[in-house]
Amino acid sequence: MSAVIKDNAHTKTLVSLRGLNKHYGDFTAVDNLDLEIQDGEFLTFLGSSGSGKSTTLSMLAGFETPSSGEILVEGQSLVNVPPHKRDIGMVFQRYSLFPHLNVRDNIAFPLAIRKLGSAEINKRVDAMLKLVQLEKFAHRKPSQMSGGQQQRVAIARALVYEPRILLMDEPLGALDKKLREDLQDELRQLHRRLGITIVYVTHDQEEAMRLSQRIAIFSHGKIVGLGSGYDLYQNPPNAFVASFLGNSNFLRIKASSNGAGSFEGQPVAIRLTAGLAAGQEALIMVRPEKALALTTAQAAAQPLPPGWNEVAAKVAEVLFLGESQTCHVVTAGGTEMTVKALSAAGMPMQPGDTVNVRWAVADACIYTEWAESDLSKSAGAH
Repeated sequence: MSAVIKDNAHTKTLVSLRGLNKHYGDFTAVDNLDLEIQDGEFLTFLGSSGSGKSTTLSMLAGFETPSSGEILVEGQSLVNVPPHKRDIGMVFQRYSLFPHLNVRDNIAFPLAIRKLGSAEINKRVDAMLKLVQLEKFAHRKPSQMSGGQQQRVAIARALVYEPRILLMDEPLGALDKKLREDLQDELRQLHRRLGITIVYVTHDQEEAMRLSQRIAIFSHGKIVGLGSGYDLYQNPPNAFVASFLGNSNFLRIKASSNGAGSFEGQPVAIRLTAGLAAGQEALIMVRPEKALALTTAQAAAQPLPPGWNEVAAKVAEVLFLGESQTCHVVTAGGTEMTVKALSAAGMPMQPGDTVNVRWAVADACIYTEWAESDLSKSAGAH
């Protein structure tokens, strides 16, 4: 396979999922899904178990048939095309290697069943062994290799026939943390070199952030957030995404006008938010690293800057993390928050201390709709 560097500024749509549904009896696994997948992108489906991400991947691979809807590749329908004719590679969490074949023959298998000539097979297998850095292991059986090495063989076998699209379903889930991170880095570099389209399924948000150019967040068979990891983290489109991706503080407020409201009886300034009416309840979401706890003395010495909010709270716990301290605090009304502690000379903050929690209005997202389950991970933060 030639190393192709793609210019993602000029991408085109390769795969279109349109009105895709999958029902198992009364259960809706995938609910009227629409998605465009760009040629050459690394897209990750992220969600908890049962959110619909693996079912969507299985329909794309051809292992599941949609109840209704359309799967198009470059405008051509795939719905009636069998899996082996879809030009799609697949890597699972279980490596599914043939135990009786050595590494070289495992990788060659997809080419042998496509009846390629032996010279072409040898050339491609050599290129794949080099790509996944397993030349020295070519004649070993899978049982003689580590889990990480076996997974590399599975990736090489999926890539050797040069599919347009590579699908990966929790491929690193069975590996320990260090090995998983090493393989994540290798996968990212592999994608950069080859420029093929990769659709990756995981429930691990850190893995999704490390690997992907775009992330599709699944919940109850729908995509509830779609974008780069940076955009989804900085400006989550809804409270569920804010809760699911990273840590969040949620403060319940009542709007007094657009741009102002009250939190536990204290006035707060909020971002201008379309459709927010006086008297309406809303949520402020502040990431822990965007909120700061100051001692009473620090707050007195540093006037509140324009465009910032401040609320009083009591320290419940302080965690010292080297260059920073994290503070768990509770407001007078019982709202728990996790915030950064401003480093102070001398004594650090102690449980029971009164502090002033500050955050910039521009750093806080406002949500007018949410479900209690969106906040269930978050007693203030998670």
